[in-house]
Amino acid sequence: MEKQVSAKKRLLKSGNSRMGGELRGKIIVILCAVIMISATIAITIFLGTKGLQSFIKNSVSLIEFITSKNWNPTNQAKPEYGTLPFIFGSFAVTFLSALVAAPLGIGGAIFMTEIAPSWGRKILQPVIELLVGIPSVVYGFIGLSVLVPFIRENVGGLGFSLLSGTIVLSIMILPTVTTIATDSMSSLPKTLREGSYALGATRWQTIRKVLIPAALPTLLTAIVLGMARAFGEALAVQMVIGNVKDLPSSLLDASATLTTIITLNMGHTTYGSVENNTLWSMGLILLVMSFAFILLIRYLSSRRKM
Repeated sequence: MEKQVSAKKRLLKSGNSRMGGELRGKIIVILCAVIMISATIAITIFLGTKGLQSFIKNSVSLIEFITSKNWNPTNQAKPEYGTLPFIFGSFAVTFLSALVAAPLGIGGAIFMTEIAPSWGRKILQPVIELLVGIPSVVYGFIGLSVLVPFIRENVGGLGFSLLSGTIVLSIMILPTVTTIATDSMSSLPKTLREGSYALGATRWQTIRKVLIPAALPTLLTAIVLGMARAFGEALAVQMVIGNVKDLPSSLLDASATLTTIITLNMGHTTYGSVENNTLWSMGLILLVMSFAFILLIRYLSSRRKM
């Protein structure tokens, strides 16, 4: 015969097992949090230490580094370390791509949530997810093979330009903006729509004057997240922007960004040299801008909760 276990012992055994499982789960979660925090702090300290060496150890002028237009670190007589063209190129392609992707992404989100029937979202959602899964090198290769020759033959210039980089980046960040904007519009309570319709507003008036203002903080967060990805993108932009050291004067001029210069030159420099340290300083600028984007996102998120 099977051994009978009292209800008290079964409850004690179940309670001990549950407590042990909760303790193991708590330890795993805390360990993951410590690893993430430690990795972030370690990367920040390492990049900060390496990025400041060019100013502290090699006596490179910070003002000249940020404001000078001349970049010629290999000149033995008078090396120049001006990164203004690259900083300008990074901000230019980031803001221009956001100007293109923001209305398209928000418009697509409005269409999927407020206008299209159920089959509309079933078609558009997989398309957006497909764009997310495409590697950046594929975007760059398509831009190099199709976009650059098209701009050269129909618009003007060499084809390698700020315009090419802007178009490629806007397509890359479009899924990010669209996905977050769609979730934002879907999460709005139905009472907002019903109340607006009850007051006699049309669907377009409801969208423009009620839903978009209500979801505005999250929509802005979606745009900033897209800009953060665009600011740090390297490979796709490198293949279409031209990678020149001059400050562009129009959208059809070739340019360069901080990420493209780092990826192009880091492998050709000696570790610890002045040029190598200045490239680390460019990486420090990218890190600071990433923190700035994160702080902006946190601010927008706090506005959404209020």
